[in-house]
Amino acid sequence: MKFSYSLIIFIIILSFEVQGQQAKDFYSIIDNVSEERIEKDIRALANFGTRHTLSDTLSEDRGIGAARRWIFKEFQTIAKECDGCIEVSYQKNYQELDGRRIIKPVWINNVVAIQKGTKYPNRYIIMSGDIDSRISDPTNYTDDSPGANDNASGMAGTIEAARVLSKYRFENSIIYAGLSGEEQGLYGGAGLAKHAQEMGWKIIGILNNDMIGNIKGVDGVIDNRSFRIFSEPTPANESDRARKSRRFYGGEVDGISRQLARYIHGTVRTYMPEMNPMMIYRLDRFGRGGHHRPFNDVGFAGIRIMEAHENYTQQHQDIRTEDGIAYGDVIEAVNFGYAKN
Repeated sequence: MKFSYSLIIFIIILSFEVQGQQAKDFYSIIDNVSEERIEKDIRALANFGTRHTLSDTLSEDRGIGAARRWIFKEFQTIAKECDGCIEVSYQKNYQELDGRRIIKPVWINNVVAIQKGTKYPNRYIIMSGDIDSRISDPTNYTDDSPGANDNASGMAGTIEAARVLSKYRFENSIIYAGLSGEEQGLYGGAGLAKHAQEMGWKIIGILNNDMIGNIKGVDGVIDNRSFRIFSEPTPANESDRARKSRRFYGGEVDGISRQLARYIHGTVRTYMPEMNPMMIYRLDRFGRGGHHRPFNDVGFAGIRIMEAHENYTQQHQDIRTEDGIAYGDVIEAVNFGYAKN
């Protein structure tokens, strides 16, 4: 059996019951994940030139507008193949200048595909990837920014999850989300989190895929089996009473996001023992952020899943070669088999 994309299994196990299926079907789902489809999707997203949040929205083949329309159509195709089991829409957020990385007013639009649950349609697992990309200057929205690993890989994984899981029915609902504005300040996630609150969605958890395609770290380590699960220890919006109780009874590392991370860790160990999940006891990397954070900020359980060994020459970099080192988040640095895992 080929290695397969771990988050497919996470979605299934986390409070979901596959109706009329036995445990053996989990492995059938694993086998249905396609490395070729994930590669195709990563290449398609990288080929839009730039997906910067402030980039062109009118072009048919360049900019974030073309990218999000392509994602929308991919979800529509999946919906058609499962007889309309997925509802596809845009979740729109207008953003004025913020004095930092939003240097012109912009619509930060997310692509949201909802697979309704059969028994608890208002309970949701959210699986997300980021649409947008950037280079060294976060306000440069015209130059090439393929964003192959960060984060076409996570977006491709989310689309592939929808392709595979749409063939099954679940008691709870699944949201497959393409989030914009991550590089400008986590705006897309903040917009969807606010929307979830307004709609009264009961969120079971957010699985944020961010950079899942690189196996060679800047330290020279090559590892195609390990990945990190980031989670904060306690809810950011906990009450003073809850904080005081925690000091008395303990539980400093037992918040809802941390428990979600533990469940994922155990699930991987059970169903994908060839993979090495690494629990990281932090919200995110030092000084960095991901699209699970806005959901954490309002009290939802959410985690970030990403590669174990980062290569900083291939992140947020102008595409260039200096002193024999190739810089830039380009397609050549993505390992599609690992992205599938």
